Amino acid sequence: MISDPGNGGGLGLEEMDAPERDGPAQVIERTASDLEAVFDVPVRISVVLGRTRIPVAALLKMDIGTVVELDRQVGEAVEIFINERLVARGEIVLVENRLGVTMTEIVKAG
Repeated sequence: MISDPGNGGGLGLEEMDAPERDGPAQVIERTASDLEAVFDVPVRISVVLGRTRIPVAALLKMDIGTVVELDRQVGEAVEIFINERLVARGEIVLVENRLGVTMTEIVKAG
C-alpha cells in the first residue's frame, strides 16, 4: 500500500506485482464483431491530386481560368488520407459522371 500517513489517509494506492510470463505475449485475434461499436463512427477520407507552392503575389493575381500547376504527372498515383493520415495511393477513375479513386497501394504504418 502506498499512502502518506500525514495526509489523512491519502489515495490508498496498492502496489502490485505484474504476473510472470513464461513465454512470448499471446496474440489476441479480433473479428469484425469485436469492432461493431465503431462501425458507425464517421471518418474523413481525402484524396490529394497534387500540391504546389506559390508566392502570395502570384496568388493575388489568380482569376477565373488560371491554371495551377501541381507536382504530379498525369496518370501518377494520388494520395488517399483517412483523418489526415496517409493510408493508400490510387488512380482517379470515372464513376457515373463522378470522380472516384481505385486503391492501388496500401501504405504501411511506420
